[in-house]
Amino acid sequence: MLTIFKDTAKSLHERSSPVELPLTVAYKKTLLSMLEYLKKSQDKEYAEKHKIREGVGLAAPQVGINKRMLVVHIPGAENTYVDYALVNPRIVSNSVKKAYLSGGEGCLSVDSDHPGYIYRSNKVTIKAFDVLQNKEIEIAAQDYEAIVLQHEIDHLDGILFYDRINKLEPFKKDENAIEI
Repeated sequence: MLTIFKDTAKSLHERSSPVELPLTVAYKKTLLSMLEYLKKSQDKEYAEKHKIREGVGLAAPQVGINKRMLVVHIPGAENTYVDYALVNPRIVSNSVKKAYLSGGEGCLSVDSDHPGYIYRSNKVTIKAFDVLQNKEIEIAAQDYEAIVLQHEIDHLDGILFYDRINKLEPFKKDENAIEI
């Protein structure tokens, strides 16, 4: 079982370094373990038994590795899932249109409550090496998937979701943004 580092850990506030390709066996194993952790966290029985919180994304700094790697396991349409195990992800384009989660964002590394809206691009295009497909890919994401990917990429830059909340007006509405 992986240890999830909390937001007090130095690794979560530092910029991660790129990963050299071809990927080492150790990094590949780490990514696959991170993805397995997310899958198990979404199994209610398993999560309760092992006292872990449900998550949809996990970045390497959250497990104490300051390398540009992340995984995502998001429920999709008709009992499917969107899975990525990304190395060196980078946003190559994004929409001007913003989106936010009406209930705010959460994080496996953050135990305390941080109420407020986080406005992110509603659509992003990301390029990365995907371990699951064993090739360089381009992802066109929007809505919830785009928010999750941006949240995880922020971790690679040492940014936590609550760093993006407007401290003076945490629930200030942007009427042009899409509420998800």
